[in-house]
Amino acid sequence: MKKISYNSNLRGGDKVLTKEQIDQFAKLETELGIFFENKNLLRQAFMHSSYVNEHQIETSCNNERLEFLGDAVLELTTSKYLYDQYPNMTEGELTKFRSSIVCEPALVQLTKSQKFNEYLLLGRGEEQTGGRERASILADVFEAFIGALYLDQGIDAVVAFLEKVVFPKIADGVFSHVMDYKSQLQEIVQRDGLGPLSYQIINAEGPPHNRVFQAIVLINHIEHGAGSGRTKKDAEQAAAEEALTTIGAKFV
Repeated sequence: MKKISYNSNLRGGDKVLTKEQIDQFAKLETELGIFFENKNLLRQAFMHSSYVNEHQIETSCNNERLEFLGDAVLELTTSKYLYDQYPNMTEGELTKFRSSIVCEPALVQLTKSQKFNEYLLLGRGEEQTGGRERASILADVFEAFIGALYLDQGIDAVVAFLEKVVFPKIADGVFSHVMDYKSQLQEIVQRDGLGPLSYQIINAEGPPHNRVFQAIVLINHIEHGAGSGRTKKDAEQAAAEEALTTIGAKFV
């Protein structure tokens, strides 16, 4: 059987979808408040390879290329947001923070929060084996949607979408659980404007090969936590962990 062409730049791509499916995507646009000029781009973002194979559509018409593009766009826009919002974070801290936002588990939750899983176009076999709940598929469809939105409306539309869906979750600390204690503390202090954050090593005991350091953490020049460890870094982490409990009780 000759494969059907479903190039997103061509008219007639809706020939591989039922009227009910087309109506469902129109409903999705209404719910999102985002209306695509090229409707085929939106539909392709949700078209899994199993659906393409089953319906004898050209392989390039699944959502994998859009996912590739969306991954890069999501990293760029998230990086810019973090760069602007957390001016005191180091490159390493920013990288780790970004990774917690664009990792598979986070993307799965974002997909479900937008109910994108309900619009997935899957082959029968993939559907029957639980593909609608498969983490890799759910993560890919969120990135594919970002890629489709970027191609259809540009970077500003992507940022506007993320400002509704992702950035508020960052500000609320939803992704902080995957960060270390110092990074978590710095995020909260900066987010809530609690003042300057600093650490002091106040004591070191024991021989050089078995030394124990004691650290305190100061927020706005007031001690909020103390801790000890085999290295200065470990001691600071312990102090930050205690401070998270302290400011959690006071400010959250």
